[in-house]
Amino acid sequence: MQPDASKPHVPATIGAGTLGMILFLGALSMIFASTILGYFYIRSLQPSWPPPNSPPLPKGLWLSTGILVLVSVTVQWALRSVRWDRPRSLRVALVATGVLGTAFLVNQALNWKSVMAVMLPPGSKALAYTSSYYILTGTHALHVLGGLVVLAVVTYKAFRGDYSSVYYPGVRYSVMYWHFLDVVWLILFAMLLLQ
Repeated sequence: MQPDASKPHVPATIGAGTLGMILFLGALSMIFASTILGYFYIRSLQPSWPPPNSPPLPKGLWLSTGILVLVSVTVQWALRSVRWDRPRSLRVALVATGVLGTAFLVNQALNWKSVMAVMLPPGSKALAYTSSYYILTGTHALHVLGGLVVLAVVTYKAFRGDYSSVYYPGVRYSVMYWHFLDVVWLILFAMLLLQ
């Protein structure tokens, strides 16, 4: 089928909300890039990494990773549900995402506790290692907490019936944000594993 020459070609545009979310995620990328560069700088100053007497990485980080991968699955399920006008499925997917996001934070708190349990001698070079661990994972956890607040609003609106296949910006932006957090976590986790 030939295009209608009488109609002007209109390029596909990005909505203002989607553009705003892309810019917001770009700004967050700069925050995470700064923490990553700081980590590599601190690491470059050490003769060995991890320094002697450093606590081992918590095994629970693997569980945290699995939880966030499941979060990406549930938010994608939410997006698919709203696009197909399945409000009940949308609500279930959003609640599941909230539960998983909360489980991630609880598991991270347990991971931090296990690192804190290792007593470091005063002046230990391992302090740089543990500090960088807390900065990387703590920055990410703060953004997960922020994502849960927004997700609570989106879930409330979904229960109120505010979204349909023709209008679901809150769901779309939330999905973008959680996928972003998942990718960032996979990068941070890979960095922590590469010792």
